[in-house]
Amino acid sequence: MGVRERAVSTLPTLIRTLRRESPKLQNPRLPSLRRAFSLYDQINLIDNVPEDQLRFQRYTDTGFTINGVDYEGSVLCVGNLVTSWAPKKFSEITADSLSIFQIVRPIPEILILGSGRYIERLNPELRRFIRSTGMKLEELDSRNAASTYNVLNEEGRIVAAALLPYGVSS
Repeated sequence: MGVRERAVSTLPTLIRTLRRESPKLQNPRLPSLRRAFSLYDQINLIDNVPEDQLRFQRYTDTGFTINGVDYEGSVLCVGNLVTSWAPKKFSEITADSLSIFQIVRPIPEILILGSGRYIERLNPELRRFIRSTGMKLEELDSRNAASTYNVLNEEGRIVAAALLPYGVSS
């Protein structure tokens, strides 16, 4: 038997085998064009932050992760500098604990105060002190305060944040 005849005789067997082994497409669906052309796949604001810029990446009940470094307790951020902050609860926030803003230059345009799990309002005397430094005040819970700081800092604004850990409540 020649090569050609052998190929012709095995062809029907080969076709039957391929049909049995090939997967059956039950419901072939085309990918969504909206998803295929989404800009969200190409833009990642969280990872494209300059190395010298502070970024809150995570918060816990006891502290924060900023630029990959875990900080326990309260933190104070001015521009792109971060330091531990003495107050452990909202009632410990005083003019003395915020006195650094009397000497920091340039003066931040806004102070974001994160008061822990819940939004707390400062007493009028402390609000006047903050305004006397030339800053505006934004009082938020610490989770939203960290996010707001990230957004304003990414915009290049001179911003400060004083945050108690998220687990703190009055």
